[in-house]
Amino acid sequence: MNSSVERQLTHAPYGHLLTNAGTWSADGQWIVYDIRSTADGSDFNGTRIERVNTKSGRVEILYQSQADACCGVVTASPTDDRIVFIHGPENPTSDWTYNACHRRGVIVRMDDPETAITLDARDLTPPFTAGALRGGSHVHTFSPDGKWIAFTYEDHLLWTLGDSGTHDVNQRGIGISVPAGPVVVGRGHARNHDGSHFTVLVTRTANHPIPGSDEISRAFEDGWVGLDGYLRLDGKRQHRAIAFQGQVVTAEGESVSEAFIVDLPEDLTREQGAPLEGTATTRPAPPDGVVQRRLTFTSDRKHPGIQGVRHWLRSSPDGTQIAFLMKDDQGIVQLWTVSPNGGSPKQLTDNPNDIASAFTWSCDGQWIAHAMDQDVCVTNASTGETVRLTQQSNAGQAPSVPSPKDSRAGSLRHPPRPEAFVFSPDGKRIAYVRPVTANGQTWNQIFVCEVSDQ
Repeated sequence: MNSSVERQLTHAPYGHLLTNAGTWSADGQWIVYDIRSTADGSDFNGTRIERVNTKSGRVEILYQSQADACCGVVTASPTDDRIVFIHGPENPTSDWTYNACHRRGVIVRMDDPETAITLDARDLTPPFTAGALRGGSHVHTFSPDGKWIAFTYEDHLLWTLGDSGTHDVNQRGIGISVPAGPVVVGRGHARNHDGSHFTVLVTRTANHPIPGSDEISRAFEDGWVGLDGYLRLDGKRQHRAIAFQGQVVTAEGESVSEAFIVDLPEDLTREQGAPLEGTATTRPAPPDGVVQRRLTFTSDRKHPGIQGVRHWLRSSPDGTQIAFLMKDDQGIVQLWTVSPNGGSPKQLTDNPNDIASAFTWSCDGQWIAHAMDQDVCVTNASTGETVRLTQQSNAGQAPSVPSPKDSRAGSLRHPPRPEAFVFSPDGKRIAYVRPVTANGQTWNQIFVCEVSDQ
C-alpha cells in the first residue's frame, strides 16, 4: 500500500476536530467534525457541527447550538444520514455548567439539520424512570447496523454525593441507547428531559476494586465488536458486544487498564435483580443477560496494562481480533490484538518507534491506520509490517518542528494530531487532523490521505 496524495480539506480560521471513529458519512462523500476556538482543540467550546465534501471541499453547517450551549464529538451512522454528538446544557448556571455529568446525545439528520432529537432521557428526581439515566453521555457511536448507540456515561446524582463510603460513587461506565423509546420523564427537576431511545448502563464497576480481582473502577474507550459481533467458543454467534478498557487494581496495588468485553442480549429493557434506572444511592444496573468479561491479564509483564496515547479498543470487521496499544519489553508502544474469547495477547507490530495515535481498521480487515514517528501510517493486520503513507517528518525530529509547506503559499504543516485516523467506508482514504500555520496563526485542519494497493 502506498500514498497517492495527501489533501487538505479545510482552511477556515478556527480549529477542527475529528472523533476517533465514525467520521465519514455512509456514502463516503462527507467528513463530519466539530469546531473549537483554541489551536490545540483542548477546550470543548464549539457551537457548530459541520461537514466537508471530500471531493469539492465544500463546507456545510449541520447544526448550530443555541442558548450558550456547546456541541461536539460527532459521529455518523454507517447506514444512513444520521449523525449523533454531545450537546452541553442550554442556559448554563453556576450549579449546572458543562461537565461529564451534564451533557447528552443529540441526533440530527444531515438532510434535515433544523430538527434535533435528544437521544438519552435524563431523570434526576425519584421515582426514577427505566430507560432514562441521571447524568451525562459522551462519545456516541452507532452500532455497525446503525440501530444502537454506545457511549460513555457519568452520573450526576452520585457525583453530587461525593465519596463518603455510604453509597455508590460516580464512575465512568458504558451505556447503550436502543430504539425502544421514546422515554418520557417527569418534570421534577429543571434539567430533566425526555429521550428518543431507551437507555441503560451495561458495565459494572466497583467503588473500591479488590486488588488482583477482575473488578474495575472505570469502563472507558469502548468500541463495537465486529460488523456482526463475534463467534463464541461454543460455536454460536454473539451478535452484539462492546470491547472497552477497564481499570483494575493489581495484587501489588497498582492501577492499570486491561481489555474487557461486555456481551449484550437483544433485549436491553429487562432488569435483573436491580433497577435499570438505579436508586438515589446506587448506580443504574445492567439489564438481564448482560455478561462482562476480562480479556487481558498483563500484571506480570515488564510494562503491565494497556498504555500509549489515548485510544479506543477497535475490533476487526470479522470480530476475531480486538486491537489495543501496549508497550513491549523495550518500552515501545506497539499494536497488540486479543480474541474476544480471551487468551494470550498477540504483539502485531515490532517497530522502533511508538504507535502514536488512535487507530481504525480498513473495511476488509487488512490494514490498521495510525500515526507513527509523526507520519501517517498503515500496518498490515496479518504481517505486522508498518508502511508510511506520508514523509512529512524525519526520524527523531521534534514534534514542534513544522513539516514542509503545503499547496497554499506561506503555510506550514505540522505533524498530525493523535486523536483520529479513520478509514473511509471503502478503505481507500484515511481522515485525520493536522495543525497548519498560516498568516501567523495555527489551526487544526482536516486532511485526507488517499491510499492505493501496490
